[in-house]
Amino acid sequence: MLTLFKTLKDIIARWWSEFTLQTKLMAAATLVVSLIMSGLTFWAVNTIQQDARLSDTRFGRDLGLLLAANVAPLVADDQLTEVARFSHRFYSSTTSIRYMLYADQDGEIFLGIPFSESEVQNSLTIQRRIQLPENYTTKWEEPLVRQHLTPDGEVADVFVPLIHEGKYLGVVALGINPNPTVVTSSHLTRDVTIAVFVSIWVMVILGAVFNALTITKPIKELLVGVKNIAAGNFKQRVDLPLGGELGELIYSFNEMAERLERYEEQNIEELTAEKAKLETLVSTIADGAVLLDPNLRVILVNPNASRMFGWDAQAIAGENVLYHLPQALKAELTRPLYQLAQGDREGAEFRVTLTEPTSRTVRVLLTTVLDQYRENVKSVAMTIQDITREVELNEAKSQFISNVSHELRTPLFNIKSFIETLHEFGDDLTEEERCEFLETANRETDRLTRLVNDVLDLSRLESAKRYHFEPVDISQPIEQTLRTYQLNARDKGIELLQEIEPNLPAVYGNYDLLLQVFANLVGNALKFTKSGGKVAIRAYWLDMQVRPDHLNLGHVRIEVSDTGIGIDLEDQTAIFDRFFRVENRVHTLEGTGLGLSIVRNIMEKHHTLMHLVSEVGVGTTFWFDLSAYDDSLLLDRAPACDLPSAVEEGRIQADVDTIETAVNDSLPANR
Repeated sequence: MLTLFKTLKDIIARWWSEFTLQTKLMAAATLVVSLIMSGLTFWAVNTIQQDARLSDTRFGRDLGLLLAANVAPLVADDQLTEVARFSHRFYSSTTSIRYMLYADQDGEIFLGIPFSESEVQNSLTIQRRIQLPENYTTKWEEPLVRQHLTPDGEVADVFVPLIHEGKYLGVVALGINPNPTVVTSSHLTRDVTIAVFVSIWVMVILGAVFNALTITKPIKELLVGVKNIAAGNFKQRVDLPLGGELGELIYSFNEMAERLERYEEQNIEELTAEKAKLETLVSTIADGAVLLDPNLRVILVNPNASRMFGWDAQAIAGENVLYHLPQALKAELTRPLYQLAQGDREGAEFRVTLTEPTSRTVRVLLTTVLDQYRENVKSVAMTIQDITREVELNEAKSQFISNVSHELRTPLFNIKSFIETLHEFGDDLTEEERCEFLETANRETDRLTRLVNDVLDLSRLESAKRYHFEPVDISQPIEQTLRTYQLNARDKGIELLQEIEPNLPAVYGNYDLLLQVFANLVGNALKFTKSGGKVAIRAYWLDMQVRPDHLNLGHVRIEVSDTGIGIDLEDQTAIFDRFFRVENRVHTLEGTGLGLSIVRNIMEKHHTLMHLVSEVGVGTTFWFDLSAYDDSLLLDRAPACDLPSAVEEGRIQADVDTIETAVNDSLPANR
């Protein structure tokens, strides 16, 4: 029972707490008014009942005294028949008497109206006695009145003693009905009070409903609208047909929401345009870019980053970036990324060599993006720079500087050694030894000159120098090259061959550069061909070909073949690199290692490529194609072949600066 009471108490408390202050005050006021009206009703009904009882008491007393005064002589004379007749007439003359009882001195009833008549005295008659009140006494001459309730209503009992000539004869008891007018008035008052009580509550309920419909509901609608506006839903409207101040408030709210919606649309358009610009900018930058949220989930990734990490076929937006990074990069960045996301550091830079999806070296820059107050981390930006080419260039520069320094030191050291020997011990040397020393110094000087010339030639080719292109009869530089190396070939026992197709058209190129190409190729062929071998230069016409610009042009193919030692397949990819020398694996042949690199650069100036086919022990063939001369090429091709790209120009200038620094550093050290 206690648990049930507690549960009901909790339910009522929770139910009461859901009401607003206005509703609680209204309920409290209604309760007070109801209690006041109930008190007034109780007081009015009680007053009416007391007045009715007082009136009934007075009426009953007077009626009892009147009846007793008339029947007392008859009872004294034992004229009971007259008593009964008189009492019956008296009873029938009024509706106020409910019953009449006569009892003797012993309290035995000898007459009762209306439920008893004069009884025949016999042995079977049941004697009845009247139950007198406890405070009744035969000595009283005034009637005694009491009230009691019956199923038919309240009845006033009047006990009047029958006294005649000072002698107590018995008692007459009258039952007096209540005044019907008073009863009706009392009931009416009660009903009216109840009706007023109920009306108050009905009016309060109706007022609450009206308040909810006319005031509370619009206010709730406005409250919901304000919350939606605060949440960013500017399409919210309140549509209630109300006038007055509340209607103006609703109108102002709708107008405000409409203005905010238009403002949002304008902002969205501007933000969309700015977002499109930023996305376009991010997608077109050369570096990879990845934007992460504080939980390291991917927000944005540009195409270059997807290509570097092999994410092209993956949808990684919204996923943790550490699950998709290459293993080497993941091991390097896991701790710094978490530190950046937690705000423990602002930025970091890493250089990592990747083996997957392709072998490359990258520089990763990590930067935090803070909020407008620069307190909380909103995101982490990853910038990935592919520095593979830069690393290769740095290594190439280091190798180039090392090779140039080495190649310069060797002849300079030899020259210095022999000259110092001649200077200090010249008198002790024979004429033959002095000549041998001078010849050796001269050869080393020629070697040094060739090296410097090759370096300068390579620097000029890789620089922005403009070369003049014109029609060239390809047979002329070929014949000049063969004449130059004829004596050298004869001394080595190598046969030089020339196979030029008759009536070849002129090619578009630079005579001096082509002569340098033939000189390098033929010189290398003679160097790596044994006595009894052959070196051949061929030139012949190719079929018409279609260029990407839809211009139909013919080409002349030039081949330089030898029956020398050949080049291993593993060396063929690096044969055109600077300072790369195959020699004969025992370094018995001399060379700068720049010849084929110069040849490749000259071919690039002519917008063609150098190819080779070689087999160890069989020989090697270098070949390239040159475009036949056409008047339209003077405008279409001359500028293109002279001007390198901006990136290439920067790289070339850096290499030239490196070469000059190396030469300047090496010469004083060996002088």
